[in-house]
Amino acid sequence: MKIYVINGPNLNFLGIREQGVYGNDTYEDLCMYINKEAKKLNVEVELFQSNIEGEIINFIQDAYKNADGIVINPGAYTHYSIAIFDAIKSVNLPTIEVHLSNIYKREEFRHKSVTAPACIGQISGFGFLGYKLALEALLK
Repeated sequence: MKIYVINGPNLNFLGIREQGVYGNDTYEDLCMYINKEAKKLNVEVELFQSNIEGEIINFIQDAYKNADGIVINPGAYTHYSIAIFDAIKSVNLPTIEVHLSNIYKREEFRHKSVTAPACIGQISGFGFLGYKLALEALLK
């Protein structure tokens, strides 16, 4: 099984950005964690991060013929990107939305996800563990 793991804007600034919310671990730490957990689950992952909406959409569309599922943390695009919603719907692959922080305990504007309805589920607030849980869910 091959899973695309997509991270949106500002995830590359983990360890720098809002450490009180996201902690001190870096994006490289997150990638190592995901790769380690995927190996344990015998799942192939392809990691991708972009701050650019169109690049994220292109990668989602690439999954159509090259992946069995998607784990996505759309970052701020969660709250307003109909284009990412449409891309997820168009590829018709099981997709799970992941957020490191609990978006429902943060600012009011973060409580609404326009991308989650295109997904089979959402995991929020468990830090890096959320990615492992998403991979496990896609296996089932």
